[in-house]
Amino acid sequence: MAEKNMPSGRFVPPEEIQRQQQFTAACRRLLRDRFGGEHTLLALVHSYGCQQNTADGERLMGMLAEMGFGFTETPADADLILYNTCAVRENAEVKVFGNVGELSHLKKRRPEMLIGLCGCMVQQAHIAGKIKKSYPQVDFLFGTHSLHQFPEILADCLERDHRVFRIDESDGVIAEGLPVRRTPGVRASLPIMYGCNNFCTYCVVPLVRGRERSRRPEDVLREAREIAAQGYREITLLGQNVNSYGNDLGAEASFPRLLREVAEIPGDFWVRFMSSHPKDCTRELIDTIAECEKVCSHIYLPVQSGSNRILRLMNRHYTVEWYKELIAYARERIPGVMFTTDLIVGFPGETEEDFLQTLALVKEVKFASLYTFIYSKREGTAAARMDDPIPREEKSRWFSMLLDTQRKIGAEHYRNYVGKTFRVLCDGKSPLGLTGRTEFNAVIDFPGEEPLIGRFLEVEVVRAEKHDLTGEIRRAL
Repeated sequence: MAEKNMPSGRFVPPEEIQRQQQFTAACRRLLRDRFGGEHTLLALVHSYGCQQNTADGERLMGMLAEMGFGFTETPADADLILYNTCAVRENAEVKVFGNVGELSHLKKRRPEMLIGLCGCMVQQAHIAGKIKKSYPQVDFLFGTHSLHQFPEILADCLERDHRVFRIDESDGVIAEGLPVRRTPGVRASLPIMYGCNNFCTYCVVPLVRGRERSRRPEDVLREAREIAAQGYREITLLGQNVNSYGNDLGAEASFPRLLREVAEIPGDFWVRFMSSHPKDCTRELIDTIAECEKVCSHIYLPVQSGSNRILRLMNRHYTVEWYKELIAYARERIPGVMFTTDLIVGFPGETEEDFLQTLALVKEVKFASLYTFIYSKREGTAAARMDDPIPREEKSRWFSMLLDTQRKIGAEHYRNYVGKTFRVLCDGKSPLGLTGRTEFNAVIDFPGEEPLIGRFLEVEVVRAEKHDLTGEIRRAL
């Protein structure tokens, strides 16, 4: 099957989506020829990394379902295994290489099975080259910009019985109208934009996800209404930087406006969003959160460092003082608002003085929780070319200090919850019975029966132990 060029515009034309549907039909026929008409096809799709990757995985599963696949979590049972990869940190890449390596044994026993890789990690040319050379068990590979062409890629692989590697170097596109097979549960993710224009010096995302591009508001709202109608109780709006939403669409589109419009959709559900860049987090956005009842009072606002010198080296375009003013304004406008953040320890050139400034920021702001990482060099980024003289052992010591400080802050937060009653979205089972999450993103376990999963409850916190909250249901809402 002939390979077609990517569309030149930002939005994939409807005709291209229809063309891919023809390849979906071809895949159904070719799969029957490969595995037999009576065989029940099973696929395993595993998405590594962020929620954006998980959302991409749901679209891949939607396409596979239209090809006739059911789904399994057991590699030995799968006829097709697709790993949707992450490139943000080295550990994620190591894990993927290890898992793909283990599949060689399955491939030898079942040469007809299909193994594919996609996503951020394999958008990088050096990674794709390594896979092609050293992992012959991989039948097909495609990058982030070719996701909507998955049916064509698989059909090509099946029809010509050869390996297909497709990495497009464009700035990225938006493909509407793809089928989605959402993960069952109470929460759903809704991508509103893709890519990033910030080029933080440590981050590979703009290199593998392309430049910022926003979905049209009407397309986001249509999908949000579908999610609400399907009974999901929480919608998370996703983007590499949701605060930049609409910058490429004109003056009528903005993230605060979109957030209000999603919150106005009928139904009993919460709205969250991530990720949020501090330099683009406006007072208008904070006012919107304060004024919209459905929008959760929890803001994930990655600061990355408490040192202005390091923030400049990171190309973050804000200062610690700006960040703290933003936090103060939000706490003034949104009662009980909670913040979580990302912090990188041991950025190239960071000194102990820089690290201690980060530690001081953590103590002052008192984040509800941290996502903390020791700096991981990413090929192609500006930081990868910077001198990095601090030994790993020293970075690990700083990292331990940071975790110890946050444990104490978290324990203090949890002690303050005792005796208070919260609206909780019950989202699953726990050893105690059930578990749920408050709008402030605190997890509470409590006794209860399975039919309550998916409902909003009033739960009183009766005990806090380290980082575990125990509650009792006061009433169902």
